[in-house]
This record gives sequence, C-alpha cells and structure tokens, in this order.
Amino acid sequence: MSETVQNQEQKKAKPRRRGLGKLEWLLLLFGLTAVDVFLWTNTSATLYQAYEDWTFDESMRGLTPSIRRFAADEIFWLFGGPKSKAEPENAEGPRKFTPLPSERPPLPDSLIGRLRIPRLQLAVMVREGATSGTLQRAVGHIPGTALPGRNGNVALAGHRDTFFRPLRNIHKNDTIDVETEHGTYRYQVQSTEIVSPRDVSVLKTGNDHVLTLVTCYPFYYVGSAPKRFIVRAVQVGEEAVEASAPQPPHRKSHLRGNRASITQRQQRQGS
Repeated sequence: MSETVQNQEQKKAKPRRRGLGKLEWLLLLFGLTAVDVFLWTNTSATLYQAYEDWTFDESMRGLTPSIRRFAADEIFWLFGGPKSKAEPENAEGPRKFTPLPSERPPLPDSLIGRLRIPRLQLAVMVREGATSGTLQRAVGHIPGTALPGRNGNVALAGHRDTFFRPLRNIHKNDTIDVETEHGTYRYQVQSTEIVSPRDVSVLKTGNDHVLTLVTCYPFYYVGSAPKRFIVRAVQVGEEAVEASAPQPPHRKSHLRGNRASITQRQQRQGS
C-alpha cells in the first residue's frame, strides 16, 4: 500500500520537476537577453558618440571624415601613437564659421552640434528631435525651441541614466558651451528646479538668449520618473563666443574618452 502511494507521488513529482526545469531555462534566457540588450545599447551609444565627436572635430578642421580614417585613428591610439599627427596633404585648413541659416527648422535627427560642461567633464553630441531613438544615441534639441545663436530658449533633452546623469552635480555659475558650425555659444548656469512633466512653461521662449536642459528626476528612480530636472542658463555677453579659425585640437582617442565617460556613469549608478 505504501509503495503504491510512493509511486503515485513520484509520478506527480516528475511533471512538476520538468516544469521547474523549463522555468529555470526560461529565466536564464530572459536574463541573458536583458544583459545582451544592455550591453548593445551602451556599446552602440558609445560608438555613435565617439564617431560623431571625431567627425565634428574633423569637419571643424576642414577635413572630410570617413569611417576608414576614424578606425585608423583609433587603432593608431590603441598602440600608443604620439599626441599629434601630421595633417593630411589634402586638408582644406580650419573651417570658417558660416552665417546662421534662415529660419527654416532643421531636419529630424540632423546634427546640431556638441554640448560641453567642462566642470562635469561632459561632452555629448546634440541632434534634432526628442524621440526615443534620438535620445538613445545623443542629446536631443526639442523641436520648436530656438537654435543656438538665435533669440529665445534653446531647449535640450537627455536621459538621466546616460548622457545627462552628471547634471545631478551641476552648480550655479557653471559654464556650458554649445559648439556648432556657426560658432561656439557660452552659457552660465543661473538656476535649477524640479517640475512636473506637464509644466511646459520651462520651454517658454522670449527675447533673451537662454539655454534649458531637461532630464527626468529623481536620477536614481527605478521606472518612469515622476518629475523633470531643469537647468536654466543664460548666454554670456550679447554676442556668441565665436572664433573664425579654430586651432586643430590635439589628437585623442574619441572612443576611449566616450568609453571612459560611460564607465564613469555606470560606476556612479552602482555607488
């Protein structure tokens, strides 16, 4: 009698064990997929920023960017090349800044320029638009707001867990540079505030040269953050800080720099 009961229990336990085995494999597959997506997202953003950063520098120096030359530069640096290299024979010379274009809005996902906050060691490319695709690879210029160099409110948005993570340490009077093909515009931070996502008054425009940075808040919130962190800065002086012939910068590894900034962000997330 006891043997019969034991056999019945064993028969019932077998499907249960098979079910648990399948669940284990399913959870393992889910975990590996999540890790793969995380690594791909961070790697693609790092590569994209590195190439765009390098391309921007090359264009400002009057050179024609190419993926082949970018790869060659990065390999050259990987093997400890010198800090400066000879310019190619076909170099056109430093690019002169062009006048501001007409009022026609930029095309979606087109390059706006580069945002720099020296004290935070933040340097990130800016593209037109605030779609999820754009914000995964760059900081986005919010459509309908002013462009750098024009009167009004230049509004830029970025994710709190990637490019705009350093904004949690921003201070009043910090300087912010927006580099474009038409000039470099310097701003000084005036204030920060936390607002509701529905508060669009932060995007309100006027006759002043204002820069507004927008990201989600709290910075370490898990899930969809309920607030928005706003940085408000004003342009320093009445005219853009503009140089007609920028000097060629020291050669550097753009991929190494962007990878280091991603690593720093991940370390901050873990702390």
